[in-house]
Amino acid sequence: MSVIAGVRRAKLTYLEPEALFDLRKRVREIESDGIPGSLIEAGCALGGSAIVLAASKAVRRPLYVYDVFGLIPPPSSRDGEDVQRRFAEIIAGQSEGIDGDPYYGYQADLIRQVRSNFARFRLPLDENGIQLVQGLFDDTLHPSQPVALAHIDGDWYASVKVCLERVWPVLAPGGAVILDDYRAWSGCRDATDEFAATRNDVSREERSRLHLVKTA
Repeated sequence: MSVIAGVRRAKLTYLEPEALFDLRKRVREIESDGIPGSLIEAGCALGGSAIVLAASKAVRRPLYVYDVFGLIPPPSSRDGEDVQRRFAEIIAGQSEGIDGDPYYGYQADLIRQVRSNFARFRLPLDENGIQLVQGLFDDTLHPSQPVALAHIDGDWYASVKVCLERVWPVLAPGGAVILDDYRAWSGCRDATDEFAATRNDVSREERSRLHLVKTA
C-alpha cells in the first residue's frame, strides 16, 4: 500500500488523494531540481500530509512540523463570517472528525499521537530529520535557513499571514508555498492575496491547491 493510500485509510488527513499526490509531486520536483532548504508543515492535525512529505523527501532534508497540537487558536476580526461560524462550531464541541472519528483538536496529548503516527509509517522522527515544534506560529515559526517548500494549513488570516511573511524571505528560488485553505476559508484567501500583491517574485500555480512559487 502506498503512503498516500495508507494515511487516508488510517484517517490521518482531510486532504483528498489529488492534493496528496500534488504534495508528493512538488517534493519530488524540489529534489530533482536540487532546490536547497528544509520543508515546513505549518498545521498538521493528525500528521497525514506531513507523513506524505516525509516519505517523499530525501532523508537528509529537514522537515519541521509546526502546530499547537491541540485546539486551534481563534480567528480575528480580519476573518469573515464563514470562519467565525466554523470556529464557533469547534469551541462548542460540535466539530466531527474524519469518518466519525473524534475531532483531532479535542484529543488529549495530540503530539504523542502524531509522533506515533510517523512511527507507524516507519518514519521515526530522529532518523528522518523530522522535528515537531509545538506552539503558535507567531511564537515558534522563525526560519533563518533556506526553505524549499512550506505547506501552510493555518486556516485563518493571522496564521497564514505570519507564515507567508516569515517563510518567503528565506524561500529558495524555485521553492514553493502551498496554501491548503485558499479556496476553503476567507481569511486564508485574503491574507494570501494581500501578500502576493506586494511581491514581484511570485508565480501562482493552480493545482489541487494554490501554489506560490518564488521566481527569484
